[in-house]
Amino acid sequence: MPQLPQTEPEAGVPSRLRNAVFQAVADEGKAALVERRLSVAINRGVLQAGERLPPESELAKSLGVSPVTVREALVLLRQRGLVTTKRGRGGGSFVTAGADPASHAADELASTSRTALRDLAAHYFAVTAGCLELAASRAAPSEVDAIRSRLTAFGGNLTPNTDGQVVQPTPAQWRHVADDVVVELCALGQSVRLTKEQMRVQSEVSPLLGLLAVDSSEREVQRGEILKLVDEVERGDVAGARETLRSTMLDVVGRLEEKRRLLTEQ
Repeated sequence: MPQLPQTEPEAGVPSRLRNAVFQAVADEGKAALVERRLSVAINRGVLQAGERLPPESELAKSLGVSPVTVREALVLLRQRGLVTTKRGRGGGSFVTAGADPASHAADELASTSRTALRDLAAHYFAVTAGCLELAASRAAPSEVDAIRSRLTAFGGNLTPNTDGQVVQPTPAQWRHVADDVVVELCALGQSVRLTKEQMRVQSEVSPLLGLLAVDSSEREVQRGEILKLVDEVERGDVAGARETLRSTMLDVVGRLEEKRRLLTEQ
């Protein structure tokens, strides 16, 4: 199996979601498929503004395509203004500094029908609930406690930066940590298939959740909901975890439908 390329993400970026970006594409995946995968990762904030992409040879190896295919995909990304390429020492391909995941998420929500939005929520619930059910029966207490500690350390309101100063995290920083915690919790179910699908749907839902986490009080609500799921998994309370997740998704859909209405009226 090819080794995943090493990148230099901002602290807090969900490693599992990032690694999914660089997994091998299907046999039919040519330049358009590579371009689509990278553009989705950029627009959803998995690959961040200013971040350097792995070298073309490493991308080709990890994605399972030829260097020519990667080069063609990068041309398409440059044409869309999502990537810039610098030559010479210190050069390479970088995510354009102006890439705005929040703006893309708002546009995506405005163009999504109510039926499609509810279907996405139903799919997210089905996959995530299945993972949590397995995690409730298979996870070791120490594993669950490690996840809780990480979420508790990264508060919804304040978190220490690299200088030890306490600052308010941005909505994007919060979503990165929240996504990683949910994926790690689901991974405790030890089902490779379900975890991979949960990672995929988490990356699809996350930008929409980010639209709802615009201030510290909203982030605290999201953090409380995730902590409740962590507690229920630790207790082996499958019914409780399913009900918490169901209630959360019903609330999310209702609020997203209202935000969609406001966006389409602008």
